[in-house]
Amino acid sequence: MADRRGEEMPRGSSTESRPVAEPPREKRQLSERMGAAFSGGGSTAGTASVARAAGGGRSPGSSSSSRPSTTRPRGTRRARLRLVHLDPWSVMKTSFLLSIAFGIVTVVAVAVVWSVLDAAGVWDSINSTVTDVVGGESAETFDVQNYVGTSRVLGFTMVVAVADVLLITAIATLSAFLYNLAAALLGGIDVTLAEDER
Repeated sequence: MADRRGEEMPRGSSTESRPVAEPPREKRQLSERMGAAFSGGGSTAGTASVARAAGGGRSPGSSSSSRPSTTRPRGTRRARLRLVHLDPWSVMKTSFLLSIAFGIVTVVAVAVVWSVLDAAGVWDSINSTVTDVVGGESAETFDVQNYVGTSRVLGFTMVVAVADVLLITAIATLSAFLYNLAAALLGGIDVTLAEDER
């Protein structure tokens, strides 16, 4: 009876111990190297061997040198902006200063040109030519400088320069107001800025 009961016991109730799975070979090698490193007093050689074993047998610099360089050439950076508002006050100040500079340059240029013409004897040549062509006593008293003399021309140029200052300043300020109105309706002007490659 005992033999029959023993034969009829299920397979799952067997008390025989199963063999324990041995650790893989790589883990055993790693544990052996770590033990050798610690037993050697923490020497740098043992630590390096452990590090190489943990890293798969590769040195720390080999991974970085083996990887291909992924650095790409730097391209030109661009920024797209939109001009949607102009400050009328700043526009007026800037245009006023620029118009004053333009008026001064105009007066100086006219003075230099008239001085060169006077030094070259152009006015005397014109007077003699008119006297020869017209003749008579009235031609002898003719002087072109009475009409286009330096002082008269410079006075007229100053008046024109002052008028230009007023007109340029007013037109620029009005243009700023008109641009702001147009930008509010249409969105303004798109401007693309690029980085200098130098």
